Amino acid sequence: MELTVLGAQGTWPGAGGENCGYLVTEDGYHLQVDAGTGTFARLQQVVGVDEVGAMLITHGHPDHYVDIIPTFYARHYGRLGHPGLPFWSPGGFTDIAASLVSENGRNVMAEAFDFQTAVEGEVFELGPFRITPFEMQHIGVLSLGYRIEAGGVVLAYTGDTGPCEAAIELGRDADLFLCEATYQNASKLYPFHLSAAQAGEVASAAGVDHLVLTHLTPELDHRISIREAAETFGGHLDIAVPGMLLEVGR
Repeated sequence: MELTVLGAQGTWPGAGGENCGYLVTEDGYHLQVDAGTGTFARLQQVVGVDEVGAMLITHGHPDHYVDIIPTFYARHYGRLGHPGLPFWSPGGFTDIAASLVSENGRNVMAEAFDFQTAVEGEVFELGPFRITPFEMQHIGVLSLGYRIEAGGVVLAYTGDTGPCEAAIELGRDADLFLCEATYQNASKLYPFHLSAAQAGEVASAAGVDHLVLTHLTPELDHRISIREAAETFGGHLDIAVPGMLLEVGR
């Protein structure tokens, strides 16, 4: 299983940057997870639009989904891909997505995407991937983290969350834990996001092998986030940056 980072900045994109989005690949099958600002352009540097086998969205905050709109335009009006792309998201998300287009646009969006609802604890499969949703602690919308299994390895991705037991269970013994780390400890801490040190604490409690910090706000110094996470986590540690390619389990 391979993880390609399409974008990793949280809340807003910095100059020349992208919000959160990732491509997970196994046996030639490409699963896009989240689609924040700028990730659709970055995706096309890696694979063709029509090569994405399915999409998976964690929640309905714009930094995680707004590029589903250019994806829709390219697939439907540009004919870059077949209708009915499998598209999984939490309950209520399709209403949020529909609000961005006209009434007719909603109808054709439902042709371009095969919308399905992900439910906490209900396992589903997309291509070679076995996916288990976990409800995270966030604000305003239902937010899911996903545990993605294939080829004997596990990638766990929090999406957005504050400190909670569910985040620990999501990451339990994962080969790679892609964990939000929005803030640093010098910043004000919130119950609906993690600091770098808190991400390290969650990873340590979960017993993960490899922690990859993501969703940092653009103004943060990555060196500080790494240092703070290393104070609470003793394993392999990275920060997600666009273009990064990681082999899960190695």
